[in-house]
Amino acid sequence: MAASTNVGVALALTMVAGLSTGIGSAIAYFIKHPKVLYLSFSLGLSAGVMIYVSFVELLPDAIERLGERWSVLFFFIGMGFIGLVDLLVPEPENPHNYEGMESPKTPDASHHLMRTGVMTAVAIGIHNFPEGLATFASALNDVHLGIFIAVAIAIHNIPEGIAVSMPLFYATGDKKKAFLYSFFSGVSEPVGAMVGYLVLMPFLKPAVLAGTLALVAGVMIYISLDELLPMAHRYGHGHLVIGGVILGMLIMAVSLMLL
Repeated sequence: MAASTNVGVALALTMVAGLSTGIGSAIAYFIKHPKVLYLSFSLGLSAGVMIYVSFVELLPDAIERLGERWSVLFFFIGMGFIGLVDLLVPEPENPHNYEGMESPKTPDASHHLMRTGVMTAVAIGIHNFPEGLATFASALNDVHLGIFIAVAIAIHNIPEGIAVSMPLFYATGDKKKAFLYSFFSGVSEPVGAMVGYLVLMPFLKPAVLAGTLALVAGVMIYISLDELLPMAHRYGHGHLVIGGVILGMLIMAVSLMLL
């Protein structure tokens, strides 16, 4: 299927990946604390998929089309871009864990949790923007590959939804408000895809798409190493995390061989 005919599917996959933050928000309605055992495994699985597909599929594909020098350059530009985004988000509101989500007992604590929830929603929105571009560009090149990347990103967007909704719910007691903040923090992902579409489509030549794939690989490697794996290891289930990573890589390897 030609890349230009994949646009609708690419946008739909990005929408699903981004709005999965709403799933995390819905889960937060029914649990006081995430099941860290399953969380660690699923985050490792997501990282495994993203690392494998970046180094085995996206970057080699870019090198084959664009050459090694330009592909490596775009790869590190991708890492630098998402790293800069990460640095621009204040560390206390950077959505990397679930700490500080106990029920507030004082007005000051409630105010702090409200601020934390809002800032986390903004931070996640910023993070999701390049992820939307990553999902979109991958699906534009290969729909099957885009599906796996969308699933991997959706897995790590679910706990982000919890990270937004839990402090907001505890601060306000309003489940609807908590859900809406979480939902809209994921909207930036399809927005990222739309911006990518508007920017890329007028110049959609093989070299541009190859450079975008290398850049996307850099973005996903950074997300995996800076967000997914540190968060997964924080809860003390190291063997489960590496098991998830290996299984994610295995699933991706088998699926690519069968496609």
